[in-house]
Amino acid sequence: MGDGTVIEVDNLRVTFALGKKRVEAVRGVSFEIREGECVALVGESGSGKSVTARSLVGLAGPGAGVETDTFTVAGRDVRGFAARDWRRLRGRFAGLILQDALVSLDPLRTVGAEIGEVLRVHDIGDRRDRPHRVQRLLTDVHVPEPERRARQYPHQLSGGLRQRALIASAIAGGPRLLIADEPTTALDATVQAQILRLLAERHEAGETLLLISHDLAVVSRLADRVLVMKDGRIAEAGSTRTILTGAGHPYTRELVAAASGRRRATTVEPGDVVAEATALRKVYGDRTVVKDFGLTIRRGEIVGLVGESGSGKTTVAQLLFGLAEATSGHVRFEGRDFSGVPERARRPIRRRLQLIAQDPLSAFDPRWTVRRILGEALGAGESPEPILERVGLGADVLDRYPRQLSGGQRQRVAVARAIAPRPSLIICDEPVSALDVSVQAQVLDLLAQIREDDGTALLFISHDLGVIRDIADRVLVMHDGRVVEQGPVQAVFDHAGHEYTRALLAAVPTLEVAP
Repeated sequence: MGDGTVIEVDNLRVTFALGKKRVEAVRGVSFEIREGECVALVGESGSGKSVTARSLVGLAGPGAGVETDTFTVAGRDVRGFAARDWRRLRGRFAGLILQDALVSLDPLRTVGAEIGEVLRVHDIGDRRDRPHRVQRLLTDVHVPEPERRARQYPHQLSGGLRQRALIASAIAGGPRLLIADEPTTALDATVQAQILRLLAERHEAGETLLLISHDLAVVSRLADRVLVMKDGRIAEAGSTRTILTGAGHPYTRELVAAASGRRRATTVEPGDVVAEATALRKVYGDRTVVKDFGLTIRRGEIVGLVGESGSGKTTVAQLLFGLAEATSGHVRFEGRDFSGVPERARRPIRRRLQLIAQDPLSAFDPRWTVRRILGEALGAGESPEPILERVGLGADVLDRYPRQLSGGQRQRVAVARAIAPRPSLIICDEPVSALDVSVQAQVLDLLAQIREDDGTALLFISHDLGVIRDIADRVLVMHDGRVVEQGPVQAVFDHAGHEYTRALLAAVPTLEVAP
């Protein structure tokens, strides 16, 4: 590891306009990143992690006020940088992997064009060679069929494939510093392990990393040092081993405790059948993405659905919710046909079937405030404050727009909107993927409590097998569009019969502390 300082920041302050007030997102943060090390920023959603990271490359956001006493990049004072100066810096010096790949990638360009732009702007290779470089980059981040994927648009890829394409774009310029903001959030355990190996290889080869993550298991595998953020400030900093084994700040100890152990949710006696799917099949073009899928969910039951990115999990959710029509097979909800019928026939029971989408930013109307988003789901005259309080948010977010919330805050608003109408079934598609461990535990407890109090059934789709073990009664494992194994969650996880299930379980990251 070299001795050079790549980034030095002293007393970083970042504010945003909120109406007539300015809100402090980052309050006097100071740190440095040295050549060849991996520094992790951890903390709860809204703590200022992502704003801090984006500020390092001139992307704090529209209307942001950024002030520092010292701000150097590779020894160069960047406080007076104009937009064009930051554009030169990004790509070659610093690559940025944001948390939300669907928003980060241009929906009007193919993945290959997106990655190729980095090569073109920074004059890497010639025009004839660039398509091959793009394919090599996609291969490096473990995208299957790279030649075909390079011709596809972001909406044609699964969440995990989009995230990997975004990582390929970030590393295309061979940057000296790679800023990874939740780089494995959308990935299943096996692909997450591949990406972590990729990042570890780059780190071992001397690349400098700034890792932003709520997953302390990921942090423990990669980081040399950890900065713990809370309420816009650094609450504690130190070596990874010190932070994970001898944290001094109560908040840090809370994070470590939440990551170290989970508890099983209370089981509830299942009632009548709420939803059932029979022989579902979905074909897109020449690809069959769901094959002979069957499922029954009873009132008060939590069923987990796991599998790698692209296995068909989200397509199943869309079929069950009526966002896509099955090529064959059918869905029934509360004893009535729900597939193959006009939308007007579904509308009377829509409030009893809710969806928590994987990507809340694209699921919300960007023109609506949180107050209006929740107001649509609540009954007439109902106040949104109690439902926000249940998901750990205050009334101060009510007049904000989705883009003014952190990823975790948006996810909690999505949960609040789903539970507001007191539905019979909630389809949860990665509902806690963007949350730090402490808030994740709160939301899981909340969903378990809703099940216990109201008898609400949950279909819980997740790549996080620890979450499924924690909350689900039964689990179905999908691979290549099919259910390859299913049964009670403890039986499947403790005595997996299918080799694919065993591979998923073996890839789950655990908290590691170097001796």
